[in-house]
Amino acid sequence: MKPDILQLSPILIPAINDKLNARYTVHRLFEQADKDAWLHQHGPSIRAVITGGHTGITRTMMEQLPALEVVAVNGVGTDAVNLEYARARGLPVTGTFGALTEDVADLAVGLLLATCRGMCAGDRFIRAGEWVRNPQPSAIPLARRVSGMRVGIVGMGRVGRAIAARLAAFGCPIAYTDLKAMDDVPHAFVPELVELARQSDALVLAAAADKAEGIVDAAVLDALGRDGYLINIARGRLVKEDDLVAALKAGQIAGAGLDVFVDEPNVPEALFAMDNVTLQAHRASATHQTRTAMGEMVLASLAQALAGQRPEFSLTT
Repeated sequence: MKPDILQLSPILIPAINDKLNARYTVHRLFEQADKDAWLHQHGPSIRAVITGGHTGITRTMMEQLPALEVVAVNGVGTDAVNLEYARARGLPVTGTFGALTEDVADLAVGLLLATCRGMCAGDRFIRAGEWVRNPQPSAIPLARRVSGMRVGIVGMGRVGRAIAARLAAFGCPIAYTDLKAMDDVPHAFVPELVELARQSDALVLAAAADKAEGIVDAAVLDALGRDGYLINIARGRLVKEDDLVAALKAGQIAGAGLDVFVDEPNVPEALFAMDNVTLQAHRASATHQTRTAMGEMVLASLAQALAGQRPEFSLTT
């Protein structure tokens, strides 16, 4: 008899779903009309949960799953999982750590390039027929060169280091801030975020910072300055969005490239009309290659836990 697995958010790779269905009896809670009633009836049989970083799992739900042996997060964010309760219960909570690094770093650089060079605004200009109507070179404002920009990275973990490596190839001087200086990083450490912003032409947020909130505020944006750019591929709540909108409206900073937001999928509408802002729908890891690798890591975590082993990517056991 196949183990019962509860899936809280979809996996978009068909091959991964095929493997899940072959090995387990998969119950997709997101398809149930009355989730509470379903859990009350079937919760005792569930041995594993698959969830996403944004969806997570509450303590209340875990308490309804007495046979639970593992929570496999299809992502790297665990702030929506009650880790303290999981540790107390001896439940492994796993993530797909490392699988997202290259794609997230790629998108960070892509957002910086797109924002500084006005790529999305230029695309809209052509699609709207404006180039034919306004063929003069002055119809589109001059852009900002990325090569040689001073880049400050907030969070020098896997993603931060991958971003630094990419931008170093652009001849960009790199500085960073984190909880502490790192001996194996060849870049300048700046302890204070405001000072890092002051020294940077672009500030890139790459911190996991599950507990941090609103660290990029009016003071940081003021320090970044009217020629500075903000790039966020980390957590939406790291930025005080009202302060960011106000800074952009006032020309206090030059632009922003954003993949994450405080209240997704709700994005401040004031950003929509700004040509100096590039927006993405939390898509940094959204490639076939990365999502497949993430799915394989979820499968490995399930197999290890249900075989009585400690999963390789467990945070809690």
